Amino acid sequence: MPQLKYKPVHQPSPELREKASQLPLHPGVYLYKDTTGQVIYVGKAKNLRNRVRSYFNEDRLADSRTGTLISEAVTVDYILVDNEKEALALENNLIKQYKPRFNVLLRDDKTYPYIKLTSEKYPRVFVTRRLTKGGSYFGPYFPGNLAHRLVDLIHRHFKLASCKLDLSRHYPQPCLEYHIHRCLGPCVKDLTSDAQYAQSVRDVRLFLEGRTRELSTQLRQRIQEAADDLRFEQAAILRDLLSTVEELEDKQKMAAASGDNTDILGLYAEPPLLAVNLFHLRNGRIVDRREFYWEDQHGFELATFIDALLKQLYLDTQYIPDHIHIPAEVEDHDLLEDLLSEKRGGKRVHIHTPQRGEKRALLDLVETNAKHSFEQRFRVMNPSQEAVKTAVQEALNLDQPPQRIECFDISHIQGTDKVASMVVWENGRMKKSDYRKFIIRTVEGNDDFASMREVVTRRYSRVKEENAAMPSLVFIDGGLGQLHAAAEALEAIGLASQPVASIAKREEIIYVYGQEDEPVVLDRFSPVLRLIQTIRDEAHRFAVTFHRQRRSNARLTSELTQVPGVGPKTITKLLREVGSLEDVRNATVDRLAAVVGPAAARKVHAHFQPVPANPTD
Repeated sequence: MPQLKYKPVHQPSPELREKASQLPLHPGVYLYKDTTGQVIYVGKAKNLRNRVRSYFNEDRLADSRTGTLISEAVTVDYILVDNEKEALALENNLIKQYKPRFNVLLRDDKTYPYIKLTSEKYPRVFVTRRLTKGGSYFGPYFPGNLAHRLVDLIHRHFKLASCKLDLSRHYPQPCLEYHIHRCLGPCVKDLTSDAQYAQSVRDVRLFLEGRTRELSTQLRQRIQEAADDLRFEQAAILRDLLSTVEELEDKQKMAAASGDNTDILGLYAEPPLLAVNLFHLRNGRIVDRREFYWEDQHGFELATFIDALLKQLYLDTQYIPDHIHIPAEVEDHDLLEDLLSEKRGGKRVHIHTPQRGEKRALLDLVETNAKHSFEQRFRVMNPSQEAVKTAVQEALNLDQPPQRIECFDISHIQGTDKVASMVVWENGRMKKSDYRKFIIRTVEGNDDFASMREVVTRRYSRVKEENAAMPSLVFIDGGLGQLHAAAEALEAIGLASQPVASIAKREEIIYVYGQEDEPVVLDRFSPVLRLIQTIRDEAHRFAVTFHRQRRSNARLTSELTQVPGVGPKTITKLLREVGSLEDVRNATVDRLAAVVGPAAARKVHAHFQPVPANPTD
């Protein structure tokens, strides 16, 4: 693929050349830094000195990306390691840590779904797309909804908690999940025992680890023990669970015999814009697709780009396929194969660049899809509503694609005239007939958190009283404080399982309640981010408009109370029919008379438009 070239203008500084000449002749990782000390590029080398000095060749300086990098770098640091494998792994970790702007950074709206089993006193199980410290992770799962189906099965049959309550303390009554037999109820004293819950956790762990034969053996033994003790109801529950486990085990055996597991990587580029598709073939069938986008790939080099992408895709994942098909050979081909094979416990991983036959045809198919993704992202930028709903579900880790989102915002000036808005997005469009305005009644001063608690409590207490449907998602314009305030309000009225999320204004970071340690950061082209911003901005507009109206009405009321002979009923009529203070000030006597009668109209008009006295001669 052709590269963008330009005549080198900036040469490396003498200090940078001197530092490069002093680097050791050993394997390691090098870090270019700018004048502020920020890391702007991370690379790895078998020979640090030779690799870094190669950046100063005229051919490389003529490349737009390399030339700009060297012109901005003022120093280079390094870390020595024992071999190239260690260098490759360290390079990947440092790129994730520093996110240097000259490195290829992996960003996408759809990541591998895992199932997380937490490490609390009463562990919970849920789907997540981000791996953090603590708990146990299982997966990844293809297609993405498989993880949600498995978690639903766990809640129905193993009955581990799915709520976001603080299970370190007890509550007076359980939530709906207990009453519909999807939770053992550890939140309420004596509904379950520690031993019973721990046994369920052990069963779930065996199930997620794929040790279904061992789990089946244990279940049969417990069924027999329950029957011997005449606990026939418990035996029947265990029998149903055993039937489910054995059915899943049979399906896995059938799938395992049908083919290899392969990932196929294809791309389409019009530098600096680039789209990548990654197809997952599991047991010989296409089961899922991921899309990646970049808008800053100046000086694009195919092999270098793919090499960086492979490292970020596979070095930190728990699952690695048997085969990876790529459109061009990469420099670290053998090294990557060895390292990924070690991560699989010695089972060989093969990285291919197919040239002909069925494998080449599949690679061409993926590249065609990458071109289509490019068109949709950078030219059309108008995905279908169903695609957007699915993307929102995956990005925010929801159980189902959202059909209705209700978004709240608070508006005031230094704690005065506090109001709130609720706007509604439903099935692809804003539903203005369902918008709601709130006047904050119970909160003194500038306390957005308390205001949010009041509004959410009022809204959903009424929804609950009317036995109306809850939205797919409650969305809050604000950060973690507003998010927690809304969640506390929902928990207080018995709606703890309601999905809640928020978006922080400046950083555009999305927080999902219960997963705050895994914030969602989307790139600026993401349709999910665009949808959420649209809903958030509409909530803000609606709140600000209502706030301005309230302030205008307050000023008008204050002004009208100064008019002799005009009482509260007349003021109310003027507010309702005429509108703002400016409208009343500019209204004619006839316009005012049509609302409040001739006598009051003359008084109001005279107050705002007094007749000037005759000038003296």
